[in-house]
Amino acid sequence: MSIDTITLQCFLAVAETGSFTKAAERVGRTQSAISQQMAKLEYLLGKTLLSREKPFSLTQDGEIFLGYARQIYSLHREVMDRFKEPDLEGEVRFGLPESFASIFLSDILVEFSRIHPRILLKIECDLTLNLFERFKKQEFDLVLVKMSRPEDFPNGVDVWSEPLEWVGSKGIIEQAKPVPLVLSPPPCVYRSSAIKTLEEAGRSWRLVFSSPSYAGSIAAVKAGMGVTVMPRTMIPAELEILDRCVLPKLNDTHVSLLKHRIDDAAINNLERFVLQKLKH
Repeated sequence: MSIDTITLQCFLAVAETGSFTKAAERVGRTQSAISQQMAKLEYLLGKTLLSREKPFSLTQDGEIFLGYARQIYSLHREVMDRFKEPDLEGEVRFGLPESFASIFLSDILVEFSRIHPRILLKIECDLTLNLFERFKKQEFDLVLVKMSRPEDFPNGVDVWSEPLEWVGSKGIIEQAKPVPLVLSPPPCVYRSSAIKTLEEAGRSWRLVFSSPSYAGSIAAVKAGMGVTVMPRTMIPAELEILDRCVLPKLNDTHVSLLKHRIDDAAINNLERFVLQKLKH
């Protein structure tokens, strides 16, 4: 017996959501159907992939299989996209923050362009609030923004939520002195969160470096000029996350993908591709 793509899709949904219920909602099946698919998969492989004790987790074999499942399902989607809609063409105007572009953009440009060579991507990087305002003016077909999905955009998708962290050297923080900050210029969601959090906690602060450049901000923090705010999964390995006791806790950040239309195949394909990259 072979492993079909529906089973792989169910396994990925379970692994990524950490819940049979949420996985069922994602793939449009019942919870019992998801459970049956997982039991079938474990029988085929002869391995236990899921630890069903609370909190839910993958076993060691499950973690290993997750890497293979993502590769297989990604290749399946690529084949379907390339041959089912080989003549897909058009222009897609995509906006995203520079920090995300620094990490994800290369893969998107190379892989998506290979699958759909006749789709012209027009990509611009900007601060989240600028992207959002320009999106409302119809300047973009698709935007990735660091904010919760507004209710007046029903075609938006909540990509993820995760903690924001203070990043930098603990040694430059002194209780009696203003916190030295490295931030993007306004309007910036992370800047607003950092300043609001400090002021609500009664901590003084001073801006020591301001740049819209992600690379520039990273360089300033590495040089010990100040501390900055970043989502946990985007913190470079060479930077230090400050202990929660050093500075007040920040609120979570929310990342959403917004689009105006649901009837454009080129936009829908790019949306699916971006979501797949971000969630992996």
